[in-house]
Amino acid sequence: QVQLVESGGGSVQAGGSLRLSCVASSGAFWINAMAWYRQAPGKERELVAEISNQRVTNYVDSVKGRFTISREDLKRTMYLQMNNLIPDDTGVYFCNKAPGVPRFYDWGQGTQVFVSS
Repeated sequence: QVQLVESGGGSVQAGGSLRLSCVASSGAFWINAMAWYRQAPGKERELVAEISNQRVTNYVDSVKGRFTISREDLKRTMYLQMNNLIPDDTGVYFCNKAPGVPRFYDWGQGTQVFVSS
């Protein structure tokens, strides 16, 4: 069973940067479109960014121009470079398959991001 491990979160001031990593323990990572999601306090989990197996990317409007998603398939690893962070970016960030891809992996623990004003 594939396990996802997210890391790289932390506490930063507005305007700061963080780089998140997501490592899959096994599986044909390279086949799947993957995505980053976040869950803000008191809100449902939402899509932040996705990347296809052809490295076509898509972002929600609120992070366009600030976040960059990338992947290294040989390492079964995906990244999210987050620049110019704002307090609304605060939340727990998770990785998994992109929306519409069947049979999601079990969700990992996520990595906490806190942005202070």
